[in-house]
Amino acid sequence: MPEEPSLRVDEFVRKWLAAEQGEQSLAQSQFNDICAVLGVETPAEADAAGRGAEYAFEKRTADRKAADVWKKDCFAWEYKSPGKSLEEALFQINTLYRDALGNPPLLVASDMRRFEIRTNFTGTNPVSISFTLEDWRDNPSRFRDVLRAVFTDPWRLHPERSPEYITETAARKIGEVAITLRERDGQPADLTARFLIRLVFCFFAESMGLFRPEQALPRDVSDRTFTPVVRLFEAQPMRPTVMVQALERLFAAMSSETDIAWGYYAIRWFNGGLFDEAAAREIPLMTSELLFTLQEVSELDWSKIDPAIMGTLFERGLDPKRRSQIGAHFTDAERIMKVVGPVVVEPLRREFAELRERWPDRGPSVAEPGAPYNGRLVAEDDPAQADARRFHERLAAVRVLDPACGSGNFLYVALRELKNLEQDFLDWAAEALEMRTLQRRVGPENMLGIDIDPFAVELTRVSLWIGEIQWVTARWAEYGREPVLGRTDQIECRDALLERDVLGGLVAEPAEWPEAEFIVGNPPFLGWFRIRGELGDEYVDNLHEAWGNAVPGRTDLSVYWHEAARQAIASGFTRRAGLLSTQNIRGEQGRTVLQRIVDSAGIFTAWSDEPWIGDGVAVRIAIVAQDNGSERNRELDGRRVDRINADLTSGPDVATARTLDENRGLAHRGGTRNGRFDLPLDEAQAMLTAPINVNGRPNSDVIHPFVTGRDLANAKMTRAVIYFPPDMSREDAAEYELPFRHVEIHVRPARVRNRVERLRERWWLHSLHASELRKAVAPLERWIATPETSRHRFFAWIPAGAIPDISVVGIAREDDYAFGVLSSSIHRAWALATGTRIGAGNDPRYVHTSTFNTFPFPYPLDRDLSAEAAEDQGRADAVSETCRAFESRRSRWLATHPNETMTELYNEMPGWFANRQRDLDLAVLTAYGWEDLDPAGEDFGEAVLERLLALNLERAGDGA
Repeated sequence: MPEEPSLRVDEFVRKWLAAEQGEQSLAQSQFNDICAVLGVETPAEADAAGRGAEYAFEKRTADRKAADVWKKDCFAWEYKSPGKSLEEALFQINTLYRDALGNPPLLVASDMRRFEIRTNFTGTNPVSISFTLEDWRDNPSRFRDVLRAVFTDPWRLHPERSPEYITETAARKIGEVAITLRERDGQPADLTARFLIRLVFCFFAESMGLFRPEQALPRDVSDRTFTPVVRLFEAQPMRPTVMVQALERLFAAMSSETDIAWGYYAIRWFNGGLFDEAAAREIPLMTSELLFTLQEVSELDWSKIDPAIMGTLFERGLDPKRRSQIGAHFTDAERIMKVVGPVVVEPLRREFAELRERWPDRGPSVAEPGAPYNGRLVAEDDPAQADARRFHERLAAVRVLDPACGSGNFLYVALRELKNLEQDFLDWAAEALEMRTLQRRVGPENMLGIDIDPFAVELTRVSLWIGEIQWVTARWAEYGREPVLGRTDQIECRDALLERDVLGGLVAEPAEWPEAEFIVGNPPFLGWFRIRGELGDEYVDNLHEAWGNAVPGRTDLSVYWHEAARQAIASGFTRRAGLLSTQNIRGEQGRTVLQRIVDSAGIFTAWSDEPWIGDGVAVRIAIVAQDNGSERNRELDGRRVDRINADLTSGPDVATARTLDENRGLAHRGGTRNGRFDLPLDEAQAMLTAPINVNGRPNSDVIHPFVTGRDLANAKMTRAVIYFPPDMSREDAAEYELPFRHVEIHVRPARVRNRVERLRERWWLHSLHASELRKAVAPLERWIATPETSRHRFFAWIPAGAIPDISVVGIAREDDYAFGVLSSSIHRAWALATGTRIGAGNDPRYVHTSTFNTFPFPYPLDRDLSAEAAEDQGRADAVSETCRAFESRRSRWLATHPNETMTELYNEMPGWFANRQRDLDLAVLTAYGWEDLDPAGEDFGEAVLERLLALNLERAGDGA
C-alpha cells in the first residue's frame, strides 16, 4: 500500500472537472485516482491474483448482478453518468446486491462530479454525507478524511459514533450532573460549569492519549486512586470523598510545569489556564449516583467530540432553562461556512492559488558544478522559496475576531479552515519547492474573541484547544506540543459594545476591539422593543450616548456589531467582516447602517433571507459581509450580481425611494390590547342586547368588530373587542357595566402587576390605541386593510367602527381606484421589495412607512382628476370598474366557500381569479401608461420596480 498520496487533490479535481465522462468508460480510472489521492490500495494492487474475494471492480453476486466497486466490510460503490440521480444509484445498491455482498456498512454513489456516502449500519437510521469535486477542492483535508474512513475505518462514520451523537449524549449527561449539583446543595452555576469543563477536557485528553504511560515510574498498587482518569469512576463509585481528593491532585498535576507521577502515568504540563486554580473547594462533593453518571460519560469516545457544536450543546445542557433544546437543531459547521467561507477562507485560498500559479512545480533542480545539492538548489535568494516563506508568515499573522463569540463555534470553524489551508500549503511547498522543514504555525492563538459571559469564554477556549488537538492527531500519531495547551487570553471576557471603568461600571464610550484582519460572528438577536427589558435602562442609555447617530435608536442590538465592524474596516484595522443579523436589519432603521456600509466600501456577499438555528429554534436571518473595497466580485443569495443594495437586493435600489406627500398620513398600524379585551361573538351579542347603562348609553359605544391579520387571511371576523377611548376615565368606563366587569375580571389582574406605570395605572385601556388610524378613518364608511405579515399580499374592505389589531395595516381610503391599484401585481412587486420578512415562515411584512408612503400611484391620491384631462379620468375609472369586478367575484367565491380562506384562494389561483387579476393588472398598467409591460413576463418585477422608483424620485423632486 502506498504510504503517501501519489496524487494531489487539486490535480485530481482539475483532471476530473475537465474530463469527458461516461458511466463506465472512465469510472474505474477515476476510482484508481481516488485511491492515489488517499494513499490506499486499488483493487488491482490489493488482489494481485485477480480473484476479487475481498476487494474488486465489477463484483458479481450469485445472480450475476454486479456492483461497480466493492470492498468487504467497507462499501459498495455505484457509478452513474454525470447528472444522473444518485438516489437511483443508492436504490440500485439497496435492492439488487446489498445483501448479496455482505450488507456493507457504507453505500457510495457517484457521477464522478458528485459523491454521496450513505451509512448502512444495522439498527440505525441512515445518514448521508454529500459533496462535489468543487467541495473537495475547496476543503481538501476534510473530504479526504471522510473518504479515508470509507476505505479504512467505516465504523468511524457510524451514526451513533458520529461526532454529533457523541457530543449530544455527552452534553445531556453532563447537564444532568450540573443540574443535580445545583439543585441538591445550591452549587453556584459558574463554579459547577468550571468544574465540569475541566472534567470534560480530562475525558477528552485521555481519549486522545495525552496522559502518557511511564513504565519507569514505581508501581504502588495499594494506591488505587492513582489510575487513569476514566478508571477513577470505575474504582471510586462509592467513595465520593476519595474521588474529590483524586481529582484535586489530578488538576494540580495538570497545572504543574513538571511531569508528575499519576499511578502508571506521567501527567504532562497542560497550562492554558484551565487548571491554574485547582483548589479542593472548587470540586463539589458528588454522590455515588453522580459518579455512576460520570462513569457512563467517561466511557464515550471523547476523541470524536465535535467542537463546532460542543459549546452550543453544553451551554444548553448546563442551563436548566435550555436543557430541552439539547436534542433540537443546532447551527452546524456547514451553516457557519456561509460566513467563514467568503470572509476568511476564499481570499486566502485565492492568494495561495496565485502563489502556485507564480511557481508551478518545476521538478528537481540541478546544481551548478561544485555547488552543494540536497534535492532542490536552496539559496537565500531563491525567489520561489522566499515568496512561499512570505505567504507562510502571512498565514501565521492572520487574526480572526468573533466579537460575540458565545461558545466559540465560529472561531473553531475558522481555525479548522485556516489549519487546512496551511497544511495544503505545506504539502505543496514540500513537493513543488522541496521545502520540507517548514513547521505548522497556525493555532488557537490566531483566533480572537469577546464575550460578556465567563462560561461562554471558557467554552470557547476549550473548543479551540480540542479542535487543535483533534486536527493535529488526525494527521500525526502524537500531539507533541509542550505545554499541551497554549494561552488563550486573547479570548476576552468583557462587553463588546461599551467600555467599563476600573471598577466595572459602564462608560458611555464604544468598546475597542482588537485588531484583526477578519471579523466573523453571530451577534445576539435582541429586538429594540426587548433591549431595555433585557439589558436595563442604564445600559441602553449609555449605549445610545456612546454610539450616537451611528446606530438608530429603534434598531435590533445586532446592528451595533455591523456598525462597529464597518468602523474597524474604515480605520484600517480590519479587511473583511461577515456577521449575522435578524431580518429587521433590512428595515428602515437597520437599513441606515447598511447604507453607510454600502457608501463606505460595499457589501461583497450577502444572504438576504436564510434559515438559521437560534437557541434550537428555526429563525430567518440575514448575512452581511463587508470589506475595504478590494473585493470586486459581488454575490447575493449565492448568485453573482453587479451590486448589492442596502436592503440586500441587487435590482433597482428601492431603498432610496422617498416618502411622497400625497400618501403621507393615510397608512397606520393597528393597536395593541395588552390584555383579554376581545370577546367571542356570542358574548359580545349578549352585551350589545343588554339594557341601557346607567349613563344612558348602549354598550355598542365600547364594543366593536375586531379585526386581526389572521381574520383577514381567513376572510372572516370571528370576535369583537371592548374598547374604551384613550381619554375615558375609570369612573366613566365603569358605567358600561358588563364590558367593564369583563375587563376587571380578565384584564386587571395581570395589568396591575405590569412594570410599566402607564399600563399598570390605566388597566382598563388598550396599551396602544392606534389613535392616528382611528382618526384617519373616522369620516369613512369603509377603509382598506392588509395583514402586516402574510404569505400573499392582498387587501380587504373593513367596515366603519371596526378596531384593528397591531397585526393589521389600515389605509384611510374608501375608493375603488386606490383599492384596485393596491391589489395589483404592480403594488405587490413594490411591497415585496420595500418590505421585510419575518419569522421562521419567511412571510413578507408590509412596512407602511417604507412601502405605502413611498408608492407612486398612477395618479396621486390628492389629485382631482375631474378638473383635468378626460383621458386620465377614464383610465382611473377603468381601474375602479375593473377593481369592482375583481372584488365582487372574490367576495362571492369566499361567501360560497365558507371553509376556504383568502390564503387558500391565492395559493390555488383558480383560472377565473387569475383572469380577473390579469385584467386588474392591465388596467393599472394602462393608467401608468406602461402598456408595454407584460405582468406574466419573466422580467416584469425588475422592470416595474425601475419605473416605480423613477416615478417616486420624480414626484419627490417635484415636491421638494
